[in-house]
Amino acid sequence: MHEWFVTYAGSEKVLSEMVAEFPGADIFCLVDFSKGKFAPKFLGKKFHTSALQIFRFAPALYRNLLPLMAIAVEQFDLSSYDIVISNSHAFAKGVMTGPDQLHICYCYTPMRYAWDFQHQYLRDHHLSGRGIGWLVRMVLHRLRIWDNRTADGVDHFIACSNYIGRRILRVYRRSSETIYPGVDTDFFRIGDNKQSFYLTSSRMVVYKRILLIVEAFKSMPDKRLVVIGDGPQYKEILKAAGPNVTVMGFQKDEVLLEHMQKARAFIFAAEEDFGITPLEAQACGTPVLAYGRGGGSETVVDGVTGLHFWTQSTEAICDAIERFENSTLTFDPATIRSHAERFSITRFRAEFKARVEGYWEEHLNSDHRLREAAGR
Repeated sequence: MHEWFVTYAGSEKVLSEMVAEFPGADIFCLVDFSKGKFAPKFLGKKFHTSALQIFRFAPALYRNLLPLMAIAVEQFDLSSYDIVISNSHAFAKGVMTGPDQLHICYCYTPMRYAWDFQHQYLRDHHLSGRGIGWLVRMVLHRLRIWDNRTADGVDHFIACSNYIGRRILRVYRRSSETIYPGVDTDFFRIGDNKQSFYLTSSRMVVYKRILLIVEAFKSMPDKRLVVIGDGPQYKEILKAAGPNVTVMGFQKDEVLLEHMQKARAFIFAAEEDFGITPLEAQACGTPVLAYGRGGGSETVVDGVTGLHFWTQSTEAICDAIERFENSTLTFDPATIRSHAERFSITRFRAEFKARVEGYWEEHLNSDHRLREAAGR
Protein backbone atom coordinates (compact mmCIF):
# COMPACT_ATOMS: atom_id res chain seq x y z
CA MET A 1 0.00 0.00 0.00
CA HIS A 2 1.53 3.27 -1.21
CA GLU A 3 0.14 6.79 -0.80
CA TRP A 4 0.23 8.17 -4.34
CA PHE A 5 2.23 8.09 -7.56
CA VAL A 6 3.03 11.66 -8.54
CA THR A 7 6.81 11.59 -8.95
CA TYR A 8 9.35 8.79 -8.94
CA ALA A 9 11.35 9.89 -5.91
CA GLY A 10 12.68 8.44 -2.65
CA SER A 11 9.70 6.44 -1.37
CA GLU A 12 8.91 5.16 -4.87
CA LYS A 13 12.50 3.95 -5.28
CA VAL A 14 12.22 2.07 -2.01
CA LEU A 15 8.87 0.59 -3.06
CA SER A 16 10.36 -0.68 -6.31
CA GLU A 17 12.98 -2.59 -4.30
CA MET A 18 10.27 -4.07 -2.08
CA VAL A 19 8.40 -5.25 -5.18
CA ALA A 20 11.61 -6.76 -6.57
CA GLU A 21 11.90 -8.88 -3.42
CA PHE A 22 8.20 -9.79 -3.41
CA PRO A 23 7.31 -9.94 -7.12
CA GLY A 24 3.97 -11.63 -6.48
CA ALA A 25 2.65 -8.67 -4.49
CA ASP A 26 -0.14 -6.40 -5.73
CA ILE A 27 0.24 -2.62 -5.47
CA PHE A 28 -2.46 -0.32 -4.11
CA CYS A 29 -2.44 3.48 -3.92
CA LEU A 30 -4.84 6.36 -3.36
CA VAL A 31 -4.18 8.14 -6.67
CA ASP A 32 -1.94 7.50 -9.67
CA PHE A 33 -0.84 10.42 -11.85
CA SER A 34 2.01 8.54 -13.56
CA LYS A 35 0.03 7.72 -16.76
CA GLY A 36 1.82 4.39 -16.92
CA LYS A 37 5.32 5.90 -16.94
CA PHE A 38 6.33 4.26 -13.65
CA ALA A 39 5.07 0.75 -14.45
CA PRO A 40 8.46 -0.51 -15.75
CA LYS A 41 9.95 0.35 -12.34
CA PHE A 42 7.44 -2.03 -10.72
CA LEU A 43 7.66 -5.09 -12.99
CA GLY A 44 4.90 -3.68 -15.19
CA LYS A 45 2.31 -4.09 -12.45
CA LYS A 46 -1.05 -2.33 -12.45
CA PHE A 47 -1.66 0.15 -9.63
CA HIS A 48 -5.00 -0.44 -7.89
CA THR A 49 -6.38 3.00 -6.99
CA SER A 50 -9.07 4.39 -4.70
CA ALA A 51 -12.22 6.34 -5.56
CA LEU A 52 -10.08 9.51 -5.46
CA GLN A 53 -8.65 8.47 -8.84
CA ILE A 54 -11.50 10.46 -10.45
CA PHE A 55 -9.27 13.50 -9.72
CA ARG A 56 -6.39 12.06 -11.79
CA PHE A 57 -6.65 14.95 -14.25
CA ALA A 58 -5.82 17.48 -11.52
CA PRO A 59 -2.43 16.39 -10.12
CA ALA A 60 -1.65 19.91 -8.85
CA LEU A 61 -4.68 19.73 -6.56
CA TYR A 62 -4.28 16.27 -5.03
CA ARG A 63 -2.97 17.63 -1.72
CA ASN A 64 -6.28 19.45 -1.29
CA LEU A 65 -7.85 16.01 -0.96
CA LEU A 66 -6.12 15.31 2.37
CA PRO A 67 -9.38 15.32 4.40
CA LEU A 68 -10.77 12.62 2.09
CA MET A 69 -7.68 10.41 2.00
CA ALA A 70 -8.21 9.01 5.49
CA ILE A 71 -11.64 7.79 4.42
CA ALA A 72 -10.47 6.56 1.02
CA VAL A 73 -7.63 4.38 2.33
CA GLU A 74 -10.04 2.56 4.64
CA GLN A 75 -12.19 1.47 1.69
CA PHE A 76 -9.64 -0.96 0.23
CA ASP A 77 -10.68 -4.56 0.78
CA LEU A 78 -7.40 -6.35 1.49
CA SER A 79 -8.98 -9.26 3.36
CA SER A 80 -7.65 -11.87 0.90
CA TYR A 81 -3.99 -11.09 1.68
CA ASP A 82 -1.90 -12.71 4.43
CA ILE A 83 0.64 -9.87 4.61
CA VAL A 84 0.04 -6.15 4.04
CA ILE A 85 3.04 -3.84 3.77
CA SER A 86 2.25 -0.13 3.95
CA ASN A 87 4.90 2.18 2.49
CA SER A 88 3.78 5.18 4.47
CA HIS A 89 4.51 8.81 5.27
CA ALA A 90 0.88 9.84 5.75
CA PHE A 91 -2.14 7.66 4.98
CA ALA A 92 -0.97 4.27 3.69
CA LYS A 93 -0.74 2.70 7.15
CA GLY A 94 -4.48 3.42 7.63
CA VAL A 95 -5.58 0.37 5.62
CA MET A 96 -7.83 -1.93 7.60
CA THR A 97 -6.63 -5.47 8.29
CA GLY A 98 -8.03 -8.40 10.27
CA PRO A 99 -6.67 -10.34 13.25
CA ASP A 100 -5.23 -13.13 11.09
CA GLN A 101 -3.37 -10.74 8.79
CA LEU A 102 0.10 -9.29 9.35
CA HIS A 103 0.45 -5.53 8.79
CA ILE A 104 4.01 -4.20 8.51
CA CYS A 105 4.51 -0.46 8.08
CA TYR A 106 7.70 0.86 6.50
CA CYS A 107 7.43 4.37 7.92
CA TYR A 108 9.18 7.44 6.50
CA THR A 109 7.61 9.65 9.15
CA PRO A 110 4.45 10.08 11.16
CA MET A 111 2.33 12.59 9.23
CA ARG A 112 4.82 15.46 9.52
CA TYR A 113 2.47 18.40 8.85
CA ALA A 114 -0.06 17.13 11.41
CA TRP A 115 2.36 16.61 14.29
CA ASP A 116 5.52 18.46 15.36
CA PHE A 117 5.89 20.20 11.99
CA GLN A 118 2.40 21.74 12.07
CA HIS A 119 3.55 25.24 13.04
CA GLN A 120 6.32 25.22 10.44
CA TYR A 121 3.82 24.01 7.82
CA LEU A 122 1.43 26.85 8.63
CA ARG A 123 4.25 29.42 8.47
CA ASP A 124 5.70 28.06 5.24
CA HIS A 125 2.31 28.22 3.53
CA HIS A 126 1.47 31.65 4.98
CA LEU A 127 -1.52 30.34 6.94
CA SER A 128 -0.59 31.49 10.45
CA GLY A 129 -2.90 34.19 11.79
CA ARG A 130 -5.36 33.90 8.90
CA GLY A 131 -8.95 32.69 9.09
CA ILE A 132 -8.29 29.77 6.77
CA GLY A 133 -5.41 28.85 9.04
CA TRP A 134 -7.87 27.92 11.77
CA LEU A 135 -9.77 25.71 9.34
CA VAL A 136 -6.50 23.97 8.46
CA ARG A 137 -5.73 23.56 12.17
CA MET A 138 -9.11 21.87 12.66
CA VAL A 139 -8.44 19.47 9.78
CA LEU A 140 -4.98 18.66 11.13
CA HIS A 141 -6.44 18.08 14.60
CA ARG A 142 -8.83 15.50 13.18
CA LEU A 143 -6.01 13.91 11.18
CA ARG A 144 -3.90 13.58 14.34
CA ILE A 145 -6.70 11.65 16.03
CA TRP A 146 -7.08 9.39 12.98
CA ASP A 147 -3.33 8.94 12.56
CA ASN A 148 -2.86 7.92 16.18
CA ARG A 149 -5.79 5.53 16.09
CA THR A 150 -4.66 3.76 12.91
CA ALA A 151 -1.19 3.17 14.37
CA ASP A 152 -2.86 0.49 16.52
CA GLY A 153 -3.64 -1.44 13.33
CA VAL A 154 0.06 -1.88 12.55
CA ASP A 155 1.72 -5.02 13.89
CA HIS A 156 5.30 -3.88 13.28
CA PHE A 157 6.87 -0.54 12.40
CA ILE A 158 10.11 -0.36 10.41
CA ALA A 159 11.65 3.14 10.45
CA CYS A 160 13.67 4.56 7.57
CA SER A 161 16.14 6.12 10.06
CA ASN A 162 16.83 6.25 13.78
CA TYR A 163 15.50 9.83 13.71
CA ILE A 164 12.15 8.56 12.44
CA GLY A 165 12.26 5.75 14.97
CA ARG A 166 12.36 8.39 17.70
CA ARG A 167 9.41 10.21 16.08
CA ILE A 168 7.41 6.96 15.90
CA LEU A 169 8.03 6.41 19.61
CA ARG A 170 7.10 10.02 20.44
CA VAL A 171 3.89 10.13 18.37
CA TYR A 172 2.58 6.56 18.46
CA ARG A 173 4.35 5.25 21.59
CA ARG A 174 5.47 2.29 19.50
CA SER A 175 8.90 0.77 19.10
CA SER A 176 10.39 0.17 15.67
CA GLU A 177 13.40 -1.28 13.90
CA THR A 178 15.49 0.79 11.51
CA ILE A 179 16.29 -0.37 7.98
CA TYR A 180 17.88 2.38 5.94
CA PRO A 181 16.62 2.79 2.34
CA GLY A 182 18.89 1.58 -0.42
CA VAL A 183 21.04 3.75 -2.67
CA ASP A 184 21.93 2.68 -6.20
CA THR A 185 25.69 2.54 -5.70
CA ASP A 186 26.10 0.72 -9.02
CA PHE A 187 24.68 3.67 -10.97
CA PHE A 188 26.03 6.46 -8.77
CA ARG A 189 29.80 6.04 -8.90
CA ILE A 190 32.97 8.11 -8.78
CA GLY A 191 33.81 10.08 -11.93
CA ASP A 192 36.63 12.31 -13.10
CA ASN A 193 37.23 16.01 -13.63
CA LYS A 194 35.93 17.69 -10.50
CA GLN A 195 34.80 21.27 -11.15
CA SER A 196 34.27 24.31 -8.93
CA PHE A 197 30.45 24.47 -8.84
CA TYR A 198 28.23 23.40 -5.94
CA LEU A 199 25.12 21.27 -6.50
CA THR A 200 21.73 20.76 -4.93
CA SER A 201 18.94 18.55 -6.21
CA SER A 202 15.49 17.86 -4.84
CA ARG A 203 11.79 18.10 -5.42
CA MET A 204 11.06 21.80 -5.05
CA VAL A 205 8.73 21.91 -2.05
CA VAL A 206 9.09 24.32 0.84
CA TYR A 207 10.57 22.03 3.50
CA LYS A 208 13.42 20.96 1.19
CA ARG A 209 14.80 24.54 1.61
CA ILE A 210 16.10 24.86 -1.96
CA LEU A 211 15.09 28.53 -1.97
CA LEU A 212 17.22 29.07 1.14
CA ILE A 213 20.26 27.61 -0.62
CA VAL A 214 19.68 29.82 -3.67
CA GLU A 215 19.39 32.90 -1.44
CA ALA A 216 22.64 31.98 0.32
CA PHE A 217 24.48 32.01 -3.00
CA LYS A 218 23.14 35.51 -3.70
CA SER A 219 25.55 36.75 -1.04
CA MET A 220 28.40 34.74 -2.59
CA PRO A 221 28.48 35.94 -6.21
CA ASP A 222 31.96 34.48 -6.71
CA LYS A 223 30.62 30.93 -6.15
CA ARG A 224 28.49 28.96 -8.58
CA LEU A 225 25.45 26.83 -7.76
CA VAL A 226 23.61 24.34 -10.00
CA VAL A 227 20.05 23.37 -9.02
CA ILE A 228 18.37 20.26 -10.44
CA GLY A 229 14.73 19.44 -9.75
CA ASP A 230 11.15 20.49 -10.25
CA GLY A 231 8.07 21.06 -8.15
CA PRO A 232 5.64 23.69 -6.81
CA GLN A 233 8.42 26.17 -5.92
CA TYR A 234 10.16 25.99 -9.30
CA LYS A 235 9.04 29.42 -10.58
CA GLU A 236 9.82 31.09 -7.25
CA ILE A 237 13.29 29.54 -7.17
CA LEU A 238 13.94 30.45 -10.80
CA LYS A 239 12.96 34.06 -10.09
CA ALA A 240 15.22 34.22 -7.02
CA ALA A 241 18.26 32.80 -8.80
CA GLY A 242 21.08 35.24 -9.45
CA PRO A 243 23.54 35.10 -12.36
CA ASN A 244 25.75 32.65 -10.42
CA VAL A 245 22.88 30.14 -10.02
CA THR A 246 21.81 27.78 -12.82
CA VAL A 247 18.33 26.25 -12.36
CA MET A 248 18.10 23.27 -14.68
CA GLY A 249 14.67 21.93 -13.70
CA PHE A 250 13.94 18.22 -13.97
CA GLN A 251 16.75 16.19 -15.53
CA LYS A 252 17.27 12.55 -16.38
CA ASP A 253 19.32 10.42 -14.00
CA GLU A 254 22.29 10.47 -16.35
CA VAL A 255 22.47 14.27 -16.16
CA LEU A 256 22.14 14.20 -12.37
CA LEU A 257 24.92 11.60 -12.19
CA GLU A 258 27.26 13.73 -14.29
CA HIS A 259 26.72 16.78 -12.09
CA MET A 260 27.12 14.79 -8.88
CA GLN A 261 30.43 13.42 -10.14
CA LYS A 262 31.76 16.85 -11.13
CA ALA A 263 30.40 19.01 -8.26
CA ARG A 264 32.79 20.35 -5.67
CA ALA A 265 30.22 19.57 -2.97
CA PHE A 266 26.51 18.83 -2.60
CA ILE A 267 24.34 21.14 -0.44
CA PHE A 268 21.48 19.68 1.63
CA ALA A 269 19.46 22.02 3.87
CA ALA A 270 16.32 20.00 4.69
CA GLU A 271 15.42 18.36 7.98
CA GLU A 272 14.75 15.18 6.08
CA ASP A 273 13.37 11.85 7.26
CA PHE A 274 16.33 10.09 5.63
CA GLY A 275 17.46 11.70 2.37
CA ILE A 276 18.65 9.45 -0.44
CA THR A 277 20.06 12.23 -2.65
CA PRO A 278 22.96 13.15 -0.31
CA LEU A 279 24.00 9.50 -0.29
CA GLU A 280 23.82 9.37 -4.08
CA ALA A 281 26.26 12.29 -4.09
CA GLN A 282 28.52 10.50 -1.61
CA ALA A 283 28.43 7.37 -3.78
CA CYS A 284 29.98 9.63 -6.45
CA GLY A 285 32.76 10.54 -4.00
CA THR A 286 31.33 14.05 -3.55
CA PRO A 287 31.29 15.58 -0.04
CA VAL A 288 27.98 16.86 1.35
CA LEU A 289 27.35 20.01 3.37
CA ALA A 290 24.22 19.05 5.29
CA TYR A 291 21.86 20.39 7.92
CA GLY A 292 22.82 18.36 10.97
CA ARG A 293 19.34 17.29 12.06
CA GLY A 294 17.15 14.49 10.78
CA GLY A 295 18.48 11.96 8.32
CA GLY A 296 21.46 14.12 7.40
CA SER A 297 22.90 13.58 10.87
CA GLU A 298 23.00 9.81 10.18
CA THR A 299 24.09 9.72 6.54
CA VAL A 300 26.78 12.45 6.49
CA VAL A 301 29.82 11.91 8.75
CA ASP A 302 30.92 15.36 9.91
CA GLY A 303 34.54 15.99 8.99
CA VAL A 304 34.85 12.75 6.96
CA THR A 305 32.20 12.66 4.21
CA GLY A 306 31.16 16.29 4.55
CA LEU A 307 30.29 18.96 7.09
CA HIS A 308 27.20 19.73 9.17
CA PHE A 309 25.63 23.12 9.78
CA TRP A 310 23.17 23.62 12.59
CA THR A 311 20.57 26.20 11.61
CA GLN A 312 18.45 26.48 8.48
CA SER A 313 19.65 29.93 7.50
CA THR A 314 21.60 31.58 4.70
CA GLU A 315 24.30 32.54 7.21
CA ALA A 316 24.79 28.92 8.28
CA ILE A 317 25.05 27.73 4.68
CA CYS A 318 27.58 30.45 3.83
CA ASP A 319 29.59 29.59 6.94
CA ALA A 320 29.58 25.87 6.01
CA ILE A 321 30.90 26.66 2.53
CA GLU A 322 33.61 28.91 3.98
CA ARG A 323 34.65 26.22 6.48
CA PHE A 324 34.66 23.64 3.69
CA GLU A 325 36.84 25.73 1.38
CA ASN A 326 39.28 26.67 4.15
CA SER A 327 39.44 23.20 5.67
CA THR A 328 42.64 21.18 5.75
CA LEU A 329 40.57 17.96 5.64
CA THR A 330 41.00 15.89 2.49
CA PHE A 331 37.42 14.59 2.01
CA ASP A 332 38.86 11.62 0.15
CA PRO A 333 36.46 10.44 -2.63
CA ALA A 334 37.22 6.76 -2.01
CA THR A 335 36.45 7.11 1.72
CA ILE A 336 33.23 8.99 0.96
CA ARG A 337 32.24 6.34 -1.56
CA SER A 338 33.00 3.54 0.92
CA HIS A 339 30.65 5.14 3.45
CA ALA A 340 27.80 5.32 0.88
CA GLU A 341 28.25 1.64 0.02
CA ARG A 342 27.00 0.78 3.52
CA PHE A 343 23.58 1.96 2.31
CA SER A 344 23.43 -0.12 -0.88
CA ILE A 345 20.25 -1.48 -2.47
CA THR A 346 21.53 -5.05 -2.04
CA ARG A 347 21.84 -4.48 1.71
CA PHE A 348 18.33 -2.95 1.92
CA ARG A 349 16.68 -5.76 -0.01
CA ALA A 350 18.34 -8.47 2.05
CA GLU A 351 17.53 -6.79 5.38
CA PHE A 352 13.96 -5.98 4.41
CA LYS A 353 13.14 -9.45 3.09
CA ALA A 354 14.66 -11.12 6.14
CA ARG A 355 12.70 -8.87 8.48
CA VAL A 356 9.36 -9.45 6.71
CA GLU A 357 9.92 -13.22 6.70
CA GLY A 358 10.94 -13.09 10.36
CA TYR A 359 7.81 -11.16 11.32
CA TRP A 360 5.67 -13.66 9.37
CA GLU A 361 7.24 -16.61 11.17
CA GLU A 362 6.59 -14.90 14.52
CA HIS A 363 3.00 -14.23 13.43
CA LEU A 364 2.41 -17.88 12.53
CA ASN A 365 3.95 -19.12 15.76
CA SER A 366 1.88 -16.67 17.81
CA ASP A 367 -1.29 -17.68 15.97
CA HIS A 368 -0.51 -21.35 16.56
CA ARG A 369 -0.01 -20.77 20.29
CA LEU A 370 -3.28 -18.85 20.51
CA ARG A 371 -5.18 -21.65 18.76
CA GLU A 372 -3.62 -24.22 21.10
CA ALA A 373 -4.62 -22.15 24.12
CA ALA A 374 -8.17 -21.79 22.80
CA GLY A 375 -8.34 -25.57 22.24
CA ARG A 376 -7.36 -26.25 25.83
